[in-house]
This record gives sequence, structure tokens and C-alpha cells, in this order.
Amino acid sequence: MNDKAVDATTPRKRRVLFQVLGLNLLLSLSLAVTGVLSDSSGLIANALDNLSDSAVYAISLFAISRSPRLKVIAARVSGVLLLVFAIGVLSDATRRFITNTEPVGTVMIVMSVISTAINLLCLKLLKPLKNADVNLRAAQTFSINDFISNLGILVAGGLVAWIGQPWPDLVVGVAIAAIAVKGGIDILRDAARESRFGARR
Repeated sequence: MNDKAVDATTPRKRRVLFQVLGLNLLLSLSLAVTGVLSDSSGLIANALDNLSDSAVYAISLFAISRSPRLKVIAARVSGVLLLVFAIGVLSDATRRFITNTEPVGTVMIVMSVISTAINLLCLKLLKPLKNADVNLRAAQTFSINDFISNLGILVAGGLVAWIGQPWPDLVVGVAIAAIAVKGGIDILRDAARESRFGARR
């Protein structure tokens, strides 16, 4: 990787990461509030997902202009955060399964549409960045995972509103956790490859 090329784009990377950080913080707050009010595991899972995204973007901001070793460490922290998030989501889904609470399907549908629009904007902002390091690749992985999760919540919200049962919401909550596990493992593997590549240079 050409370090000079990376340095030349650092101000732009920083600006983009600040933008996606702000968008994800706002979205996670909105999802958390509506998730609690509508008793939706899917929305609460998405809120925690976006909050962990925000942490990753903050870590990525810290890692810009740092040494390759620090960038790898930051990416590993990002991967671990995703795995911790998955455990939290599974715990919440289990609790809601036991209490048998029924979410509000229309709220799930509206919030999933809003979340999808914001995730697409984040992907559009991140895509043009050149010489993406391990942390920017992690950020892109998070945004792609969010997009997939939002589509799942949209379908689950429609099913909940149609059949009047909570199980589609629980299923999508668990599915989001599974996506988070895969994303976390992918990021940790990417960080390991980057570390091995850096050691050989």
C-alpha cells in the first residue's frame, strides 16, 4: 500500500467518518427509543448494531494517520465489539421470547425504511474512498450488514402487522445477531491478514 496516497486522502477520510458517525449515532438513538416503545427485538437489535457501528467509526477516526500496527489493533477492537453486540441481542431476544411481548409492526416498517435510507447514504459516502485500510473496510462491512438487517426488519414488520404474532420480530433479531457474528469474524480475519502482511513488509 502506498502510504503517501493514504496520507493524501486522510482529511477526506476523516470528514466522511465524522459524517457516518453522526448519522449512526442519531439513528441508533431513534431506533432505541422506537424499539422500546414498540417492544421490537429487531429495532432494539438494530439500535445496538448502529451504536456498535458508531464505536467502530470513532475507532477508525482514531486510527487514521496512526501506524499500521495501531490500525490493526483498532480493527480487532471493532470485530470484538460486533461479537459482544451479538451476545446482547441474543439475550434480549431470549427475554422477549419468555415474556411473549408483541411488537408494533407498523413502527418496525417505518423505522426500517428510514434506517435503510441512512445506511445507503453511509455506503455512498464510504464507497469512493481510495486505499481503504483495514478500519475503513470494517466500516464498510458494518454498513452492508446494517442494510441487510434493515431489509429483514422490513419483512418482519410486515409479517407482525399481518399475522399479529411476535415470532417474526424475534427471528429477525436473532438473524441480525448472526450477521453481526459473521461480520465480527470477517473483520478479525481481515485484521489478522493485515497483521501478517505488515510483518512481511
